[in-house]
Parts: sequence; C-alpha cells; structure tokens
Amino acid sequence: MWKAQQETTDGERAMTDSAHTDTKTLRVAVLGTGTMGAAMARALLRSGFSVTVWNRSPEKTRPLVDAGARMAGSPADAVRDADVLLTMLFDADAVLTVAAEFLPAVREGAIWMQSSTIGSKGMQAVAAASENRVTVVDAPVLGTKDPAEHGELTVLASGDGAAVAILQPIFDAIGSRTINVGDRLGAASNLKLVCNTWVGSLTAGIAQSIALARRFGLEPSLFLDAIHDSASDSPYARIKGATILDGDRASQFALDGLLKDLRLAQATAGPTSATPYLDALEHVYATASEQGHGHEDVAWVYDAITAPPLTTPSTATDSNGK
Repeated sequence: MWKAQQETTDGERAMTDSAHTDTKTLRVAVLGTGTMGAAMARALLRSGFSVTVWNRSPEKTRPLVDAGARMAGSPADAVRDADVLLTMLFDADAVLTVAAEFLPAVREGAIWMQSSTIGSKGMQAVAAASENRVTVVDAPVLGTKDPAEHGELTVLASGDGAAVAILQPIFDAIGSRTINVGDRLGAASNLKLVCNTWVGSLTAGIAQSIALARRFGLEPSLFLDAIHDSASDSPYARIKGATILDGDRASQFALDGLLKDLRLAQATAGPTSATPYLDALEHVYATASEQGHGHEDVAWVYDAITAPPLTTPSTATDSNGK
C-alpha cells in the first residue's frame, strides 16, 4: 500500500501519455548547466525533447549545443517558448535571481520544474516569486554525476497533481524512479534534505572507519572486505571507500554542496533537541570545507576526520608543560 501511494501510479502515467504522446512536443528550458544540469539536459536530448539551455558561464552550454540543444542568451530568451522551465542552480538565492529575469517572459500554461536543492522555505519563496504566472512543481533529484549522466536519478515530486503528471515523461527521461511526495509544495524538498543527511552520515561513517583502520595499523581495504555481502554492506560504501583509497579528488558530489544541504536541514528543523547528530555532521563537513576541500568529492570529509585537532588556549601548554 505504501509503495502504491508513494510511487507514480500507472494511472498517472496514462494521464501523462494521453496528454503528451510525443515528447518532442514538450519544449524544455534548462537553466543552470553545471554538473547535474548538463547531465539532465543530455538525458532529455537523448529522449527526443526540444531543449534550450542557459548558464551564466556560456562555455558550459557549448557541449550541449553540439549535442542538439539551443543556447539562449538570457534566462528570458530561454523560457520564451518553453513548456517546462527546469532550474538546476546552487541555492535559493541563485534560483530567485534567475527567476526574476525569466518570469516576465514565461508563456501561459508553462510549468516550472524546480530541481535545485533549496529546502521548503526556498520553495515557498519560489511560489511567492511566481505570482501565479506559472505552475510550480517541487522536483529535486537524488543521485550524483554518474546516475545523472545515465538517466538513473530518483525524482522526488510534490505539488499540483495534474502538473506532476504532465512532467512524468521528463522524470522518466532523467530518472529511473519517481517518488510522489504529495501535493504540498516543499514536501519533496524536505525529503531531499532527509536523504542528503543520510548521504552525509554514510560518507562520514565510511571515512571514519577507514581512518580508524589506518590508525590501528590495518590495511584499510580490509574494512570493505569485512563488511562485504553483510547486512551492513552497501554499494555506496564501496564507491566512497574506493574514492578514499584511490585518492580520487574528482567531484561526483561536491562537499560544499552537501554542506549547504546539511545547513538547510538545520534551518528547516529549527531549534530542537533532536538534531545533535546533524549538528555534528555539519561541523565535520564545515571543517573539511574550511580546509579547502569544498570543491572536492564529499568523500574528502576524510581529511577533516584525520586532521590533528587545532590547539586552543585551554589545551596549549608552555615550554615547561604547564
């Protein structure tokens, strides 16, 4: 029963198919072509959508133009003829800044698919900014660079049911699974924060175990061997464990992006006694960012875990040991 309620139903897919039997009739404007936005745009192009792309740094759109997208000169130019406006930007401030540029040019009947991770408060600001010019759907995604490149993201969707159904062909192009979180705008964004807190927890836990193995004089790969095929094993442990053991600094999910999401989760939860673990996670990722690892993969929270503690006045000693 839960699965039937949460995942997109066959009936909703049928509604979508009857409304848009040919995906080429849906024109999509992708605003923000960083790592995730570019991968999502490529997935849409492969599925036959007409795609227009815009980015503050135009050079990031050129590979997409080579793949068949139209490059827009401005946000307003990007959305002028679009049926769907897909925003994939860093934070709420970036989304609202770009929206102020494109909203006056939005065509009647368009749907705004807001996929940036901005939290429920950010989605409330988006809804207010739209001023009923466009129907807004809250649609963040789960997954990093590789799943995005292969159209294997998980889409979390909340908002107007009819608009969510119309967007299903787009969800199917960029993802392998859609979770319908209900009609409350912001609910999908809150679920995204819940999931990314879990990602932060797993990553820090993997890093901590590898650090302990090395501290104990063990070959750290033995940790991965020991949990292999056990109840505590996971594909993610192997992926991030290999990232650390191989010294691979290339970002699948940038550490600063996860840190932003942990802080959004803190702000959304508000003052509470229920978040000490979340607060500890935020601290260790913030330390890694301050050490210069913000643009590296989240796995390099490892460096904050293994760094020697900073000496404070209360723990410092003079030359006589006092």
